[in-house]
Amino acid sequence: MAKAQYAILRFAKYKGPTLSRIEAHNERTKEAYASNPNIDTERSRLNFHPVKPKGKYREVSNRIIRESGCRVRKDSVTGVEVLITASPEFFNGKKPREVKEFFDHALEFMKAKQDAATYISAAVHVDEKTPHMHLIFVPLTPDNRLSAKTIVGNRKKLTQWQDAFHAHMVKKYPDFERGESASSTGRVHLPPRQYKAAVHLTEQRSAIIDKIRSVNVFNMKTLLPEILTDMDEYIRGAEGFKTQLVKVARKNKELEAEVASLEKQLESETQSVLQELQEKQRLLELEEKERQLQNIPQEIIDRYNSVHTNSKKMEDIAYE
Repeated sequence: MAKAQYAILRFAKYKGPTLSRIEAHNERTKEAYASNPNIDTERSRLNFHPVKPKGKYREVSNRIIRESGCRVRKDSVTGVEVLITASPEFFNGKKPREVKEFFDHALEFMKAKQDAATYISAAVHVDEKTPHMHLIFVPLTPDNRLSAKTIVGNRKKLTQWQDAFHAHMVKKYPDFERGESASSTGRVHLPPRQYKAAVHLTEQRSAIIDKIRSVNVFNMKTLLPEILTDMDEYIRGAEGFKTQLVKVARKNKELEAEVASLEKQLESETQSVLQELQEKQRLLELEEKERQLQNIPQEIIDRYNSVHTNSKKMEDIAYE
């Protein structure tokens, strides 16, 4: 049975200086990304911009706000990030042209919902395992107010966004399914960056398990050290992710239940990988012993059996 596929839309809100920090990631202005080793910098040249930034994020945001003439508070949200992607399986086998068509279709939806004149940037990343788009816009309403709350809204409004996005995407991709809404499950979704980190860990875990299951007595000397290195990286990433979750929960009390659930799931998944590795090592030891037995010359086995048989006869005589 084919795995269900979903079109994904998530929001995050940013104020002032934080726009500069997300710009470094979205625009790939750094040479190394310790926080996200999933980035393949050799493929970064394949990333593209459906909407190119006309300057630094913060500068563009300030200019759009200034030209609008709207009122601004010190704590105003000056940028909203939309993460658009799909289930990893959806992109399997997709050509670059087809990947671009997906994001162009998603961008059509956003342009119908939010004035494109408020856009700071839209960057599509194909240098990570699952292609995705980061769309940044200034939250200006049609009546010229700076209000992320009006645009993104509460849980009910987010569900409306998700419903509308799904309805738009299935016109071109009818196999997409609608996931359970936050309003029906009562769950609060993670911000885009933590969501991506969770996806990355899941992909790492799957890759490690696949590698563990491919180990045999002939390749174990090569693969086992690789697996142990991958495990160290996965565990470090999981610990770092737990730290992120704690910070997120402190900022948003509604996410505490979601964070607790994720921490429990992460612990369970880490233990399952370790158990899989231990079981594989046990099986390899048995296979290696069996292989060594198969390599023993037949004359030695015959001699052992002969000695063992004679010894058994002597025991029987002594017993009589």
